Amino acid sequence: MIRCENLGKSYFSKVALENFNFQFEPGHIYALLGPNGSGKSTLMKTLGGLIKPTAGNVYVDEEPLQIKHKSEIAYMPTEPYFYSYMTGLQAAKYYQDFFTDFNMDKFYYTMQRMKLNPNDKLKTFSTGMMAKFKVALNVSRNPKLLMLDEPLNGIDMIAREDVLRFIIEGITRDSAVIISSHIIEDLEKVADYVLFIKQGHLVVAGYTSTFRDQYGKTMSDMYRDIYADVVY
Repeated sequence: MIRCENLGKSYFSKVALENFNFQFEPGHIYALLGPNGSGKSTLMKTLGGLIKPTAGNVYVDEEPLQIKHKSEIAYMPTEPYFYSYMTGLQAAKYYQDFFTDFNMDKFYYTMQRMKLNPNDKLKTFSTGMMAKFKVALNVSRNPKLLMLDEPLNGIDMIAREDVLRFIIEGITRDSAVIISSHIIEDLEKVADYVLFIKQGHLVVAGYTSTFRDQYGKTMSDMYRDIYADVVY
């Protein structure tokens, strides 16, 4: 269980996150939605201990977030973060050295399912292949919290479906999963809970089934309603 209590982050005069309160429970896939600059990546990086909050706290099983908890939290950023000369296997061994929960057998299995060769150099991977590879690395861990920042960016429909399927196959009920994406229709297929962030504030959160069954709203409908006044 990961709990945010009055969480805030400011960069000088710019407020990126403010008074964020929420509890992420294992066994759920959370869709994290909002336009660019709404605070999604800031939230993920704060939960992962990559940046320090300027207000509030993050708790892991009721303990304040500490360095030791970084091994229990996986964060996959949008940006590439491997050396191009590496092979897939070299990157996996790098993960194995840093994360005690990394399962090399699971990595090989997932790579096989994705039809990726672990001995190929990463610089030869297409955008879709790299998206799958990053997911393979992260689902080969067994974290309490798995965060995937825009894992569907820049890949075609078939690759998006593959990535989402492998996320579902790879996670366990012991993990909470947060996925941010602007491709809401695809994300709605796998997320059972959704959080809408606007200008650093959590404005709406709830089960996707509640929005759909009680209010007749899809995640896309909710998005249009909440961000109708946002200037892009």
